[in-house]
Amino acid sequence: MKAKRRILLLIFCLFLLLLAKIHFRNHQEEELLLSDWFNPRRRLDVITITDWLAPVIWEGTFDRKVLEKYFRKQNITVGLAVFAVGSLTDRYLDPFLQSASKFFMPGYRAIFYIMVDKYLQLQEMEHNPLQSFQVLIIGKERWWSNFDLMRMKILSEHIQDHIRYEVDFLFSMNINMVFQSEFGVETLSTSVAQLHPWWYFRKRTNLPYERKPTSVAHIPFGLGDFYYAGAIIGGVPSQVLDFAQQYLKGVFLDTENGVNSTYEKYLNKYFFLNKPTKLLSPEYSWDPTFNLPRHVWFVKIAHHPIDTL
Repeated sequence: MKAKRRILLLIFCLFLLLLAKIHFRNHQEEELLLSDWFNPRRRLDVITITDWLAPVIWEGTFDRKVLEKYFRKQNITVGLAVFAVGSLTDRYLDPFLQSASKFFMPGYRAIFYIMVDKYLQLQEMEHNPLQSFQVLIIGKERWWSNFDLMRMKILSEHIQDHIRYEVDFLFSMNINMVFQSEFGVETLSTSVAQLHPWWYFRKRTNLPYERKPTSVAHIPFGLGDFYYAGAIIGGVPSQVLDFAQQYLKGVFLDTENGVNSTYEKYLNKYFFLNKPTKLLSPEYSWDPTFNLPRHVWFVKIAHHPIDTL
């Protein structure tokens, strides 16, 4: 009887081992390697890999078909947050939403989070069952003179309250942007930073980091990787939340010490300490008032200066 039990136990253990092997094999098959979809050698004219081995996404470096095959299986939902307050709403919101509904993550579930300071009736857009829109009203008492401080405080609250349960990835973008072509799954990663379209083409020694040693945003001369634009930040919700909280903490500490800095400089300090896992090339946030250099093949988003759209 004991021998029979030992045999049955052995068979059961072998069965569990077989299941583990099958699970491991399936996990390996489902895991997407950088080399599966990204080929930096296709763009030798630009920086395509960082010192910490994060990809820099330029047109021509990625295989969208491979990425689509992978992310279709993941059944993902991607969020896009934008703040429309004051006079910015009437001028910029409709072009932003109309273009985003066409080019932002086509073929995937997308939730647009529109933060407004008054009741808003959205313009009619072509119906897409994969897209939904949440208009979130900001109380008037929350309208602070520091716009970036206000939006990061409110964004962090919404991420904690509901966004982190609703989406797998989240982007926050400026309202004065118009999508020109597909902003797709090649942009998705744990932590996504946007290279500045002007400062990318300048010498690193001239980058406008915060140089006041007393500021939380301070980066000493001789240090720093790239200069990142504040127009786009993305990643998994927990990562976007971490940046927002660190930014708020930095602003409050500097205020207590009588020091001022800018949102973009805090952003650059954050990514200096917490390296992004993916960088978007200037193609993803191009100022249309600039002449196109030969490196920029395809403008994904036009980032219009305020009052020029």
